[in-house]
Amino acid sequence: MADIQSTNAAAPAIIHRQDYSPPDWFVPEISLDFTLDPASTQVRATLSVTRNGAHERPLILDGDGLSPMEVQVDGRLLQGGEWMMKGDALVIPLPGDAHQIETLVELAPENNSKLMGLYASGGLLCTQCEAEGFRRITFFPDRPDILSRYSVCMEADQTRYPILLSNGDPVEQGSLPNGRHWARWNDPFPKPCYLFALVAGDLSCKADSFVTMSGRTVRLGIWVKEGDLPRTDHAMQALKNSMAWDERVYGREYDLDVFNIVAVADFNFGAMENKGLNIFNSRYILADPETATDIDYDGVEAVVAHEYFHNWSGNRVTCRDWFQLSLKEGFTVFRDQNFSADMGSHAVKRIEDVRVLRAAQFQEDSGPLAHPVRPESYIEISNFYTATIYNKGAELIRMIALMLGPDRFRAGSDLYFDRHDGQAATCEDFVKAMEEGGGIDLRQFRRWYEQAGTPHVRATLRHDPAAQTVELLLEQSIPPTPGQPDKQPMAIPLRTALFDRAVGRHRGETLLMLTQAQQSFTFSGFADAPILSINRGFSAPVIVEADRSQTELAFLSAHDDDPFARYEAMQQLMVNVLVGRVAGQNIDEGAVVAAIRDTATDPKLDPAFIAEAIRLPSEAYLGDQMAQVDPDAIHAARDALQQRIGQQLEPLWRDIHANMKANGFSLSPAAKGARKLRNIALLYLVASGTDDGPTMAFSQFDEADNMTERQSALATLANNISNEREAALDIFYNRYRSDALTLDKWFQTQAFASHPDTVDLVEELARHPDFTLSNPNRVRSLFGAFAGNQWAFHHKSGKGYRMVADCIIALDKINPQTAARLAPPLGRWRRFDEGRAVLMRAELQRILAEPGLSKDVAEQVGKSLN
Repeated sequence: MADIQSTNAAAPAIIHRQDYSPPDWFVPEISLDFTLDPASTQVRATLSVTRNGAHERPLILDGDGLSPMEVQVDGRLLQGGEWMMKGDALVIPLPGDAHQIETLVELAPENNSKLMGLYASGGLLCTQCEAEGFRRITFFPDRPDILSRYSVCMEADQTRYPILLSNGDPVEQGSLPNGRHWARWNDPFPKPCYLFALVAGDLSCKADSFVTMSGRTVRLGIWVKEGDLPRTDHAMQALKNSMAWDERVYGREYDLDVFNIVAVADFNFGAMENKGLNIFNSRYILADPETATDIDYDGVEAVVAHEYFHNWSGNRVTCRDWFQLSLKEGFTVFRDQNFSADMGSHAVKRIEDVRVLRAAQFQEDSGPLAHPVRPESYIEISNFYTATIYNKGAELIRMIALMLGPDRFRAGSDLYFDRHDGQAATCEDFVKAMEEGGGIDLRQFRRWYEQAGTPHVRATLRHDPAAQTVELLLEQSIPPTPGQPDKQPMAIPLRTALFDRAVGRHRGETLLMLTQAQQSFTFSGFADAPILSINRGFSAPVIVEADRSQTELAFLSAHDDDPFARYEAMQQLMVNVLVGRVAGQNIDEGAVVAAIRDTATDPKLDPAFIAEAIRLPSEAYLGDQMAQVDPDAIHAARDALQQRIGQQLEPLWRDIHANMKANGFSLSPAAKGARKLRNIALLYLVASGTDDGPTMAFSQFDEADNMTERQSALATLANNISNEREAALDIFYNRYRSDALTLDKWFQTQAFASHPDTVDLVEELARHPDFTLSNPNRVRSLFGAFAGNQWAFHHKSGKGYRMVADCIIALDKINPQTAARLAPPLGRWRRFDEGRAVLMRAELQRILAEPGLSKDVAEQVGKSLN
């Protein structure tokens, strides 16, 4: 056996999109035989390979940490000199055009802390293969444009692993000597290896069925630990609702006889769409009123839908290469967002989605990790599972759907699915299908896939009373991003209306297409200057800058008939006051207080919408509005305004808190909205400083019959110093210490609290016996939440930076993917004062100097320093 090593192991290769070339070899069929054991699993893989085109290049099979025990070609065992290792890859020179390759490897799942490939979790053996985890299971050309039909046989101890699941449909099963058993599964649909899945363990099934639109009955199963079965009802209903919705809205029917979901405790992601066998982080399956908040319930519904929708937008049509990741993720996020809106409130769902986009993706677009929706290069593909790929990618689909309208968008999506079914496609394939199916020219729109950065749109309204006309001047610009200093104008669809001040209405909404750097639009028949409502429904993922007075914003917050625009006006009222206060200006808060009072008492409004509209912008969002972030000044200004709103409207908050109390728990939209508004009222009451605020919060905590009100009360108490705070935290911990998912909330609540000692408290929690680096959920609940707590994380001492850097260094040795996701907050050092910037850079440099750093973390940190 020859061993060919890279000449520069310290410099990981950069993969470029333009370097894509078709596979040298295809693998139309693969058979996998697993002899499962947590300490020693053997995997025998039999690949039918065919040469692609006229060339003499060898077969190269990717591996990661594997050593072949056997290599066979067409039934003949090869000797060492007939194959070689090039780095981690197995290289086999082959004559002819078709062969059968067989390899045997041995794995130790219980030692796989990376949670990629085959690993052990809570007594289960399970897999995670996206993006490049399959090469940790067996030697294979691990790229998404290799589509294969899979036959999988598993053998295991029947007592320890009575349930054996894989992709597709079950074929046969049986018993073996010595207390072992086996099962065979077959997936008739060709799929890339990243969609392979296997689960073995002692599981119980929540069983149900669904009858498709063609009359087939599909067996549904959600597999969990027996004690968790009562918490699976919501997930099962979400699955059935998703299947019906995809048939109704997209005409897409499920194609196998079985659909299974398995919940596991240790998972790097939210869930995975493996064909016919979705593997989920348990937090997105398990829910009941005692342990799950309304946000958790919504999350379960959305993620179950997302992974199911991938059956078509991701599985039946998959990605040609990983640069096309948004082809499946952006489209599927768009689909799950619309599903969730149909299941609840369209207005509130849109507000929630935009808040997430601004908090995560806008920050990404404005920093050193900015990249296009279709990236041009990467070192570690796991680093591109980003808000840009998912959330901004969804906004691109939303803009196309807006420009086309429902019927033409459906025609385009039908053409896309029909044309590329069973293929590995590209973002360009999707856009072409939309052009042809929808009858639209999207040549300029393609720049959204190519250019990074968030466009800024400057809107200026000019009224000519003599001519009774209004000119709307729009100017767009995109700030420079890494590798893209100069940008071309985007195609930006802007839903716009002009409101008559006297009657409080507009004459109709117009969809304006901004396609140039500067563009003007003229409207006639306006004797008086109207008020501009623009980017209604957040029709484009842009930052709009418009000179609208506090009076005009207050008008829109009361009269705009587009829910998102009404919410946006209210938020801008608050932003103007808070940013002005940070800058030393004494902007009157009266308009804010009046708008909040009027909104909160409007009987025509949904309580859930009211709660969203009257909530103050987050400290992080306020920081994004400033050239240089001042965490202390922002925190002080926001706290002061929150206190004033609480004090001036105290009777209103007391009434809302009393009137929104329910007699029993319900998941109806009305009940969820009431809880949301009641919790906001409690927040303002406690912020007001009223003597009985902590007592009221503790009473809600103690008497709540649901986790939504209990955790909200706990979070409100956690922000302040009081005896009730300590008592509630102790009660919560003792009540839920044996439930890992709920205990995560205990860690998260404290890490995200606006408490003066949060930095020290997080340091103490990191030493808590229940904290562990081995579980991604627990790491995210403490350090992920803390890094998102702007005031605490950016403590001027730099202690917060040091703690997160220490966590990244320690975690990188265990789970590089999770460690890498903690790095971006440190990379925003350019946005802060020199003192904080120096401290953040020092921690990034310390991480980068760590010996043996993974390429996951090295790429994130290296880019953050450049």
